[in-house]
Amino acid sequence: MDFFQIWFALTLSANGGAWLGTAVLVTNMRNFPLSRGAVAGILKGYSGLSAAVYTEIYTGVLRDSPTNLLLLLTLGIPAICLLAIYFVRPCEPSLVETNAEQVHFMFVQMASVLLGIYLVGATILDHVVTLNDIINYFLLSIMVLLIFAPLAIPLMMTLFPRSKNSATDNDQKESLLPSSSESNLNFEDEDSFDIDILLAEGEGAIKPEKRRPRRGEDFRFREAILKADFWLLFAIYFVGVGSGITVLNNLAQIGIAAGAVDTTISLSVFSFCNFFGRLGGGAVSEYLVR
Repeated sequence: MDFFQIWFALTLSANGGAWLGTAVLVTNMRNFPLSRGAVAGILKGYSGLSAAVYTEIYTGVLRDSPTNLLLLLTLGIPAICLLAIYFVRPCEPSLVETNAEQVHFMFVQMASVLLGIYLVGATILDHVVTLNDIINYFLLSIMVLLIFAPLAIPLMMTLFPRSKNSATDNDQKESLLPSSSESNLNFEDEDSFDIDILLAEGEGAIKPEKRRPRRGEDFRFREAILKADFWLLFAIYFVGVGSGITVLNNLAQIGIAAGAVDTTISLSVFSFCNFFGRLGGGAVSEYLVR
């Protein structure tokens, strides 16, 4: 009976939480429809690095205090989410791929890899050498700078905006848009066709066509459960993700049960490998799709 009570409590808590990462992921994948793989890899990669970030804060600043860590998780994390929620907003997506966007994603990927390497190195250094408070806060400040390194991109775009009337933009627009005469003819034909369809529907001659959503569009639950993609994703998450999260959340207990005295370095290395796998999975999927 106790087992089923624990199972019910864990199921309720795991599925009842509103993850800010989900809102960030969905919003940014819609903001960058041409680079969804890179966006998913970067955001999920930072989520994988969270264990190493908490480990560095716990060992370097909180001085291995469970009470201080609980206070941080109770007050600090919700405060950060409330402050960051303003920046999670949809914008007008760009449907034309540019070299600047690829460079920006490459910069974020390299900054995240550098952050992961730094976290592993700082954790190992903290266990090999006894560091004082000044050095610990200095290492923490470097970690914060690396975390906020992607902010250099919007700052640079704000301080040094690109000219909208550049020659490259004009060439792209000319190649994508038809001539004025062709566009006028197309618009007239489409307008007359739409008017005829609306008149026929109003007179009851034809019924309005109900089109099912295509892949990549928003589905209702009844529409989603009829798709093989939904059940494929459900099976992957049910079999793979659940067991992976269980191992990730209980890695310290698994290490202690296996005989390890200190699992801090193992947690940091595992977090980096988790991050690298997520980042690489996003980049590889983007390459295969293209």
